[in-house]
Amino acid sequence: MIDITPKNKFREVVEFTWEILKIVIISLAIIIPIRYFLIQPFFVNGASMEPNFHDGDYLIVDEISYRFDAPERGDVVIFRYPLDPSQFFIKRVIGLPGESIKVEDGKIFINGKDLDESEYLQDINTAGSVEVKLAEDEYFVLGDNRQASSDSRKWGEVDKKFIIGRAWLRAWPFSRAGVLNN
Repeated sequence: MIDITPKNKFREVVEFTWEILKIVIISLAIIIPIRYFLIQPFFVNGASMEPNFHDGDYLIVDEISYRFDAPERGDVVIFRYPLDPSQFFIKRVIGLPGESIKVEDGKIFINGKDLDESEYLQDINTAGSVEVKLAEDEYFVLGDNRQASSDSRKWGEVDKKFIIGRAWLRAWPFSRAGVLNN
């Protein structure tokens, strides 16, 4: 015989609610550390990284790698915009700490040597005239679409403390989804 008294019904509701609450707590205990310390979603906004990244691309950012290793030349990084840290930018690392960077006549020179970017860009013409010596915690970053990019040529170097992580995975659009080769 089944007892359906109000006392037993209340008990079932409390037990069901407790089970749901435990699932939510366990899920949050797993998701929150991953989201805030390991990986983070990022939407590309604008054309500054074309042809490699397009407006609306949905990326997953690896936030943990740079805690153990420094960014390397050619890495695509997400960072807080130095002039307004509430904004996030995506650019490619061109110059590393301690290097001398010179942009002149459409070319980039690192410590006096012409930079070869054919691995990730074709028909490159880097406008502007800039010469800078990077400090031990600074990076020189440029957009892949050099004609439509606000980058280190315009607002200067990026301090390592502003770098959030590297572009690791493209999740959208599905036709271009996959692990990114930095």
